[in-house]
Amino acid sequence: MSVKIKKCNLDDLQILQNISIETFNDTFQNQNSPENMKLYLDKAFNSKQLTTELCNISSEFYFVYFNSEVAGYLKVNTNGAQSEDMGTDSLEIERIYLKNSFQKLGLGKYLLSKVMEIALERNKEKIWLGVWEKNENAISFYKKMGFVQTGAHSFYMGDEEQTDYIMVKTL
Repeated sequence: MSVKIKKCNLDDLQILQNISIETFNDTFQNQNSPENMKLYLDKAFNSKQLTTELCNISSEFYFVYFNSEVAGYLKVNTNGAQSEDMGTDSLEIERIYLKNSFQKLGLGKYLLSKVMEIALERNKEKIWLGVWEKNENAISFYKKMGFVQTGAHSFYMGDEEQTDYIMVKTL
């Protein structure tokens, strides 16, 4: 078993777009209307949007490879790229997305260790994320990894307002 992480750049745009759509759709399609899924996917993962995010110096994407195959990715934000103003001492995990066939293999923990490395290199005091209140598997995972719920914020799936729990891990 071989696992590695590679920082993404603009050359990875098409792969990033494909895996973003696949993983988001696989995770959330059964709990949302097809119309709202399409609206969200078209907005969040179009080429222009992902190019903007890849070029933002306060955001970073990393692919995780399992036996040389892209299994998923991580997106972290600092400073003004954070989706909530959590301060300059914080690092946001905006996305940890894994293909279904690569879940339960320890890759989420592997990606979280990368997040910890990045946060410590940048002298951050806390790591935070938003997770949908109905995503019980993810919530359970983050709790096991030392995150605690500190609040909530709105997340829009198309035209539907949903609630994301804000979870924080203090370093």
